[in-house]
Amino acid sequence: MTGASSNVDQQLNRRQRRIWEIVSHSPLESLWNLQSVPVRVVAQRTWKAVNADRLFGHAAELGFYFLFALFPTLFCASSILGLSARSAPQVFDKLLDYLALVIPTSALGAVLDTFNETTAAASSGKVTLGLVAAIWSASVGISAIQDTLNIVYKIEDSRSYFIARLHAIGLTVVLTIIVGLGLACLLGGDFIAALAQVELHHRFLIVSTSVAARVMGWIVAGALLDFSFAVIYYWAPDSKKRRWHWLTPGGALGLLGWLLASLGLRVYLHYFDTYSLTYGSLGAVIILLTWFYITGLMLLLGAEINSEIEAASAEMRLNLHAPPVPGPEIGTTGL
Repeated sequence: MTGASSNVDQQLNRRQRRIWEIVSHSPLESLWNLQSVPVRVVAQRTWKAVNADRLFGHAAELGFYFLFALFPTLFCASSILGLSARSAPQVFDKLLDYLALVIPTSALGAVLDTFNETTAAASSGKVTLGLVAAIWSASVGISAIQDTLNIVYKIEDSRSYFIARLHAIGLTVVLTIIVGLGLACLLGGDFIAALAQVELHHRFLIVSTSVAARVMGWIVAGALLDFSFAVIYYWAPDSKKRRWHWLTPGGALGLLGWLLASLGLRVYLHYFDTYSLTYGSLGAVIILLTWFYITGLMLLLGAEINSEIEAASAEMRLNLHAPPVPGPEIGTTGL
């Protein structure tokens, strides 16, 4: 596959190519061990790389693809809920509560309108059609992530288009399962809390069990969210040698940045909601696209941080093992 990364080697000098070859062939065992590289150096390298790799533009591309994949996903989910969950509306309400924690309220309203319109006409055929469309649409976004992470790690993708797309579809399925498990953990915590109120009679036991169940549900869901970042960072780039990392500095900062940025967007829209005045009826779509842009940017920023930690360490190792620069021999005189 020779997409956006086709000119990587032309943009790097010989020394830089050697550094990124070391990153690709000899990844670090732990990214938390900076190998005596100062944090300031990593921060400076990351900022330069963010601009050089055009991460803001690639994040906008991902935001569009995420939006493109949203409605086929809703189409499939609404059909499933329309067939199986009409007898359990509380599950639907809980899912909306979870979405409302990160998606701005104005954008969530537009999503719900589309969701309710498709739920009314749910059928078994739409489940299959919606699932295929959702996976294919989401895999387009994963393909864009693959291309961007190859740029981040300065890798020339050796996979053909079909192999890369198969990898993207497989990664999409895996991420769908992980997200589903995360939602199941949240629902399971709420279910145990509700069960405790029915089965237990001592108030202290009810409160402690409910709190513990919900906290454990959120902890496991958070761990699964971090796991999804780790899976993307491991499988998406076409690295020559892969090394698994459960939690990386880039993944941790990306997750934290995503949560804080989502909260900040919600606060901004609560007090300074000017999107409707500026964009009219398209305001909700613009807000949703902005949130997807933030999501893509934090994901790519985490990968950029990890790559620059690897590159800084590889450069230090290269400097330590570089041959000495030849100089004039002692005792010789020039003419």
